[in-house]
Amino acid sequence: MDPNAKKSNLVNKLNREQAISRLKKEHFPRKTISFYRYTILEDPYKLRDILFQEWNSLNVLGRIYLANEGINAQLSLPENNWDIFKAQLYCHQPFKNMPFKHALREDHISFLKLTIKVRNQIVADGLSQNEYDVTNVGKHLTAREWNEEIDQGAIVVDVRNHYESEVGRFQGAICPQVETFQDELPFIKETLKGEEGKKILLYCTGGIRCEKTSAYLKYHGFKDVNQLHGGIIDYARQLKKDKTISNKFKGKNFVFDERLAERISDEIISNCHQCEAPADTHVNCVNVNCNLLFIQCNSCSKKHKECCSPECINIIQLTDEQQKSLRAGVSHKKRFHSHKKIDLKKAFK
Repeated sequence: MDPNAKKSNLVNKLNREQAISRLKKEHFPRKTISFYRYTILEDPYKLRDILFQEWNSLNVLGRIYLANEGINAQLSLPENNWDIFKAQLYCHQPFKNMPFKHALREDHISFLKLTIKVRNQIVADGLSQNEYDVTNVGKHLTAREWNEEIDQGAIVVDVRNHYESEVGRFQGAICPQVETFQDELPFIKETLKGEEGKKILLYCTGGIRCEKTSAYLKYHGFKDVNQLHGGIIDYARQLKKDKTISNKFKGKNFVFDERLAERISDEIISNCHQCEAPADTHVNCVNVNCNLLFIQCNSCSKKHKECCSPECINIIQLTDEQQKSLRAGVSHKKRFHSHKKIDLKKAFK
């Protein structure tokens, strides 16, 4: 990617409060969708501005990444603009007949504004191009086929980060305790060492991370690599459409928008990070200087004022100017917690 490429002036400058206020005034239903495609984009910067203008005019909100290797998009739009949106997208040859994954529920705001960014990769993997061939991916399985392979003893691997699998996963899946996709690929390869001839099942949120993981494993000698078509999102959709398919996913599906999760089953398989009571609601620490993502039950939310630690409780009681001075010139991760699971129970001792 060209580091000298001109930064676009087409940006949404609303702050969080302004965006929420605007959304509360809407009197029409929205739909939340996601889609991705690995395809060669000759000029992602130019395409970025075109898409921003088209989608902004349709009141689209979301988080979209473009790169020379393709597109990765999660967004919401007014239902009455759906046909126009789809027709416009299909007019761009690289995105013709793009398949979409639809959210299960629309009872919460998913995105606050439209953000389209150009990146080196649509999913950062830290790999060189000679470590996989993304055109040589695993076999895509329907929900029914996926269940059948699980029943027959296939090895199931969760291709997501630890905070995602913590609140929801397929029973018996290998769940890497890692922070990033970049850390995950070598971990999975090493964990599966010696199983190159076994049937491997990969799953993730919407399928995009499985595309690279399956290509990576096949490149490194794994013979029978399979992936859940459309990820957990489409698995849930297939279950909803066909009641004869049993649900083998337990808990919530973590999603990267304002909702943070969609419930797939009633089981709560995780615990509050502060009191260890059964809980599976992810929150961000209300101290904006921290913003740590963690699991907090309703009781702890009230008790600890939606904060992750006594330090953060003290900080939110400062004036806005005092809080701003604390983060001036210092990154959140360096000044406060890194975004990983820490022992929050001990924080109050």
